[in-house]
Amino acid sequence: MQIHECGALFEAVQLTNVLGDGKTFPDCMPKRALEEIVLLYERQNSAPDFNLKIFVADHFHLPPSYSADYHSDPSHTVEQHIKNLWNVLTRQPDEAGGSLLPLPHPYIVPGGRFREIYYWDSYFTMLGLQVSGRSDLIESMVKNFSYLIETQGYIPNGNRTYFVGRSQPPFFSLMVGILRDEKSKLPPKEENIDPLITYLPQLEKEYQFWMKGTDTLTEKIKSAHRVVRMPDGSILNRYWDEHDIPRPEAYKEDVELSHQASIPSHELFRHLRAAAESGWDFSSRWFRDGSQFSSIHTMEIIPVDLNCLLLHVEKTLAEAYQLSGHHGKSSAYTQKSIARKAAIRNYCWSDHHQFFFDFDFVQQERKEHFTLAAVFPLFFEVATPDQALAVEKIVHEKFLKPGGLTTTLVNSGQQWDAPNGWAPLQWIAFKGLLNYGLEETASQLRKNWIHVNEKVFAQSGKMTEKYDVWNHSGEASGGEYPNQDGFGWTNGVYLALKNYVV
Repeated sequence: MQIHECGALFEAVQLTNVLGDGKTFPDCMPKRALEEIVLLYERQNSAPDFNLKIFVADHFHLPPSYSADYHSDPSHTVEQHIKNLWNVLTRQPDEAGGSLLPLPHPYIVPGGRFREIYYWDSYFTMLGLQVSGRSDLIESMVKNFSYLIETQGYIPNGNRTYFVGRSQPPFFSLMVGILRDEKSKLPPKEENIDPLITYLPQLEKEYQFWMKGTDTLTEKIKSAHRVVRMPDGSILNRYWDEHDIPRPEAYKEDVELSHQASIPSHELFRHLRAAAESGWDFSSRWFRDGSQFSSIHTMEIIPVDLNCLLLHVEKTLAEAYQLSGHHGKSSAYTQKSIARKAAIRNYCWSDHHQFFFDFDFVQQERKEHFTLAAVFPLFFEVATPDQALAVEKIVHEKFLKPGGLTTTLVNSGQQWDAPNGWAPLQWIAFKGLLNYGLEETASQLRKNWIHVNEKVFAQSGKMTEKYDVWNHSGEASGGEYPNQDGFGWTNGVYLALKNYVV
């Protein structure tokens, strides 16, 4: 039994939000068996002097915050601060209990309310670990994700039981690539096996997770799980979640939004969970009308970035099978990647707007909503040179701000919208532009992003989860929770950009 299965007790705590953050209670450690705590609650909660907050404090250990008590040294540079912070954000293995899924090796948590590993965050954190010479942690984290694929069948959103049912943007193949780079620096030894071969079974297993249901698709059955059959017969992917109930870590917010939506609650909850799988939780990108949160329809959308990531998985599998001598399988995956590239260009590129967009497969039209997801085809070299040049022009004119690149052009109050900028998207854009020789915009976004990171650090002594890139102060807001410090992927991208020689 998990805390989020505690019925009336869980609902009472989450709906009243007595702990201040909906994620706190699912992360609590019970001091005794949950069944006993539930019985006590049922006996006591109707008493006139019952205090829910005191009851929780008496029966649960509140979770720690991994960077809350850390105070930076004002004499340190940002780079020194980050390198010191790696140990603060490192979590040791075998810390099972509560909702935590134990992992066998050390890993980095993002910081603040995020006390567990997160899937796509970890790739960008690894970029900084690489600069810091922490190949030990890179390898440990790749082993942890491999372990999750073996034990769960995929990599969950994070290592919590309440995240089971959804994943996050599939960056595992890129993580293996970082580890491969690190291993290539070592002296040659017979026992040094290429990581592509070592992790081939896990790469294959994760790919099959994303492609589950493909064999059930027909002209009438157009979608299943995370796969969608397009009108020309090609297969592309969407975000999905196996569950259609409120997220335990955002129970109150999900329930309240369901009262505003015109669709059945169970459909809304799955759309919300699918958006959480995307990592962009939340953004006007997922809204049917582009402005109202209650119009969210994530599962009806073919995201351009997700499909670029899966193309990379296919290309990685092709290379891995080639190295291992399975040439037939290698050829099959090469053909899959070629077909996916053509489908992305066909469905996500707009000749009229000269930009990449997501595709609404229900309405059979592009969602002409300008977002920074359009730089993923540059990062993964899906774009033609002319398309890349056109995207760069719009990125420079519309997205480039004093603090870096804005996520979208819409200020909806959601955190993955304007005026916020996020570290992972800066890196994807930077590298994507460089892939096509577009150095001027790449260098400017790098300069602007580093500047806002350093400015906020000088003012607060913190590296934060996101930044307001439109405002010179850089202090971000929006979303379901306050801006968090720590912060794993911001640290990683800062170090990678700061030390990158253009």
